[in-house]
Amino acid sequence: MTNRELEIMALIKENPMISQKDIGEILGITRSSVGVHLANLMKKGFIKGKGYILDDAPYVVVIGGSNMDILGTPMDALVFEDSNPGKISLSLGGVARNIAENLVKLDIRAKLLSVVGNDVYGEKILNECKAQGIDMEHVQKINGVSTSVYLSILDDTGNMKLALSDMDITGHIDKEYINSNSEIIKNAQYVVVDTNLEEDIINYLVNNFKGPKFILDTVSAHKAKKVKDIIGKFHVIKPNRIESEVITGIVISDMESIEKTFRYYDEKGVDNVILSLGKEGVAYKKDNQVRIYKNPEVKVINANGAGDTFTAAIVYSILNGMDIEETVKFSSTAAMVTLKSKDTISDNLSVDLVNKMMEEI
Repeated sequence: MTNRELEIMALIKENPMISQKDIGEILGITRSSVGVHLANLMKKGFIKGKGYILDDAPYVVVIGGSNMDILGTPMDALVFEDSNPGKISLSLGGVARNIAENLVKLDIRAKLLSVVGNDVYGEKILNECKAQGIDMEHVQKINGVSTSVYLSILDDTGNMKLALSDMDITGHIDKEYINSNSEIIKNAQYVVVDTNLEEDIINYLVNNFKGPKFILDTVSAHKAKKVKDIIGKFHVIKPNRIESEVITGIVISDMESIEKTFRYYDEKGVDNVILSLGKEGVAYKKDNQVRIYKNPEVKVINANGAGDTFTAAIVYSILNGMDIEETVKFSSTAAMVTLKSKDTISDNLSVDLVNKMMEEI
């Protein structure tokens, strides 16, 4: 903030209903100048709407994709190269958007930085996310480009067998867009980044914003390549086995290779690594020892979205002072809630439910 903006903020804190005329008289500037400063403060996210409601409550920023998800689920065993009877559903998706919604369900204030098209899907995303409590004020609507769409086909066990994504619009999350929201990013407690962003934008974020700590969702093996050279810039990373192998070049086959992987991340300067090993559990390091945590097996209804819930739960855990072991257990249990849901985001997810499930494990 500029010195003048700081002066105006101080006056608003004393009297949130103060008029522009009174601010101008106190500071010796014109009413129109006050209006310009207020507009800038709103754009930067420090005040919101009428009455100059201060926006200084803690929050997390999530940057990345917002999609419409089209999900196909067969009635029986999936048969390729044939028409399969099944159910088709539409829901909101996108890694960053999913993480933001999960954060809200875990009582964390989330601001989403993303882009949507000026189309039906874009309007649906904006309206429904606002209704869910996600701060969508800084999401940009782009003319002439379609909102991202993610199409996935599950098998009869709930696991994804095939997916297509049309996410060209994510390229509009560029330096100009990031810079226009720089104050929002600088003042966040944490910034969650997904690798749907262009590689140069991820680099720009971690190299130009020194205030907040960054948490990385690697998304996929192909997209994880983007962060190979800057992995040490992140406070927390959550790769799965394949994504980690792409980043490190170390094939994970046994405990020795897992320990070698963690040494690699130590040398790169990553503060916290949470390595998903699928059914074998989650690897993490505590007291200089690599450990593996494994939740009880659950009947998977839909595996889509469990990783996004895991990431949001990591953020919740860190904000609430949990150590790495507690973080892994809480986040793994939260992901179980999503695995048991037919939806990408479980309506049942809450801090109370996760804590209750942890007590029963």
